[in-house]
Amino acid sequence: MRFSVATVLFCLSHAVWADSINIAVAANFSAPAREIGKAFQQKSKHTVVISSGSTGKLFAQIEHGAPFDLFLAADARRPQLLEQNGKAVPGSRFTYALGKLVLWSPRPGYVDDQGDVLKKGDFKRLAIASPRLAPYGLAAQQVMERLGVWQDLRGRLVQGENIAQTFQFVTSGNASLGFVALAQIRITGNSGSVWVIPGELYQPIQQQAVLLQRGKSSAAANAFLRYLKGSEAREIIQNMGYGVVASSDQSHVAE
Repeated sequence: MRFSVATVLFCLSHAVWADSINIAVAANFSAPAREIGKAFQQKSKHTVVISSGSTGKLFAQIEHGAPFDLFLAADARRPQLLEQNGKAVPGSRFTYALGKLVLWSPRPGYVDDQGDVLKKGDFKRLAIASPRLAPYGLAAQQVMERLGVWQDLRGRLVQGENIAQTFQFVTSGNASLGFVALAQIRITGNSGSVWVIPGELYQPIQQQAVLLQRGKSSAAANAFLRYLKGSEAREIIQNMGYGVVASSDQSHVAE
């Protein structure tokens, strides 16, 4: 009997220790999130479940009660709104990555390093993510507005629901070129031609994470946020084509 009780207690304590975390992740960050999640699982034994999509759609799902513990968005606005409306834990929000926008084509020598290809307009379709749903799409619109080509090119745009779908439009040939994340080029190893767009042409893409109310009492969710701030996760993030902010500038993670 003593053995049976001890076994039951061990199983219960193990179930508490090894928890499952449901994370909503912006489409551009799905690959880094999987790598970070894998490393975190090996260290903590917690299970990480990732659901990816456009920041706008994930935000709407969270607003309507989707069972996520954490939200890794592609902007700062939606996590801030979730804090304001009580869906997220105040003080848990921080910038985990700085997104970098590029104009890319699989065709070598096609995209120049000044973006003049947009002004020449010798293409039928240009892919961008939806400016309404995806921060990278909004950044693409800002670039075209700064270059004075937005109105001329609007009729040629093919819009993806998120940056992953936008990337697929270009790789499949449905668009000759497109605005995508630098990380997508790095991760996939795609060749072709690319313009890494200067940061002054679009508002900074501050990708913020926030602890949702469902994950407030989860030791695993809080541990993942701490890991996301750490040196191992930051190295993965940088290697995959993102910028990071100084760790001293980060906000406190809720305990």
